[in-house]
Amino acid sequence: MGKRKHLRAESLKEQRKTQYFAMLRNSPISPRKMRLLADMIRGVEVNKALDYLRFNKKHAARPMEKLLLSAIANWQRKNEGIRIEDTELYVSRVMVDAGKMLKRIQPAPQGRAHRIRKRSNHVTLFVDQLQYEEELETALESTTEESTN
Repeated sequence: MGKRKHLRAESLKEQRKTQYFAMLRNSPISPRKMRLLADMIRGVEVNKALDYLRFNKKHAARPMEKLLLSAIANWQRKNEGIRIEDTELYVSRVMVDAGKMLKRIQPAPQGRAHRIRKRSNHVTLFVDQLQYEEELETALESTTEESTN
């Protein structure tokens, strides 16, 4: 591997240490149905999102709930000294991408056949801590002081 690729791979590895996410691959639910739930929990606090998913009647709610619990567990594993009750976690990003499509044949009248497309999806869910404006302002002030010195 070249030097540039190696440096890029190392920087991506460092970025991944501060990201908390979980992935669900090849879920046999159509992406359109899964996106309905993804839009519902995007940007919502984690406990509220779990309640939304737990009491939702849609079939896709159960795999999405398990995925959110997995992302929370990944956050806990990377932040062992911090209690989850003390932080305000929220669902920062949810991406639902199309997976592979199984093509099946449905018999039709007069010897014809219709194609049935059984769609699947890949879901990636990111969890992050809510940062307050005061913390952001202090961070901005410290960077401006350093740049003026």
